[in-house]
Amino acid sequence: MPEDLYDRYQVASTAHRQHHATCTACTDTCRCPTGQRLYESFARLQDAYLNRQRPQRR
Repeated sequence: MPEDLYDRYQVASTAHRQHHATCTACTDTCRCPTGQRLYESFARLQDAYLNRQRPQRR
């Protein structure tokens, strides 16, 4: 299961970066609706992955 979460987190990261690289409306501080959705998905999955890793590192 952790690998599945990691894979989803990495896919979301790639999707966000690809969108950001090609979208003329997105900036570092302001995102278009699609860019915002992709960023929120990435951030949510990243938080979930990192929170799952913390207990394992102690």
